[in-house]
Amino acid sequence: MIGDQLARNVLWDVAETQHGFITAKQAAGLDIDKHSLQMLVARGTVARVAHGVYRFPQFPVSQYDPFMLAVLWTRAGEACLSHETALAAYEISDINPNVIHITVAKQRRLRRAKPDGYAIHHEDLTPNQIGWWQEVPTVTAAAAITQCIDYGTPTYLLRQALERGHRDGYLTSDNRDRLAQALEARHAR
Repeated sequence: MIGDQLARNVLWDVAETQHGFITAKQAAGLDIDKHSLQMLVARGTVARVAHGVYRFPQFPVSQYDPFMLAVLWTRAGEACLSHETALAAYEISDINPNVIHITVAKQRRLRRAKPDGYAIHHEDLTPNQIGWWQEVPTVTAAAAITQCIDYGTPTYLLRQALERGHRDGYLTSDNRDRLAQALEARHAR
């Protein structure tokens, strides 16, 4: 068993890369048992913010916290921001999603009630379809546009994402052209 002070330091190192959040699963992976984690909660060192997700209260709050919490809430290592949330994150579209879109693997089953404000999608993504935005795992712009074409995001917002994404360096010319063709094919249906 790791001592409480050491457990705090070990967890802090993980939390620094996750906007102050840690999960019970991550703690267990670091040989920090449930009792030690509960002692940290009782002392106010960490606060439980969702089932299996904790946060160091002294870590600075940021506008990105809800996104990191959404990904960690799934308890899925492959989880990432996706769809319209990713388009908004990269600021390549004027889209303003009313939920946080998260993608997990096709076979992943979440066995707890989904909080309001989350949209869970199941898709097996390749490593080259996942990137990072503000230290939060997020699908790439090309993957997000592909997802949004299938999801039914309005065409004008996707055209905007194609142009801005290319202009801002998120999309190559080939990706932009391929995605534009897919969008026009959807629009023609």
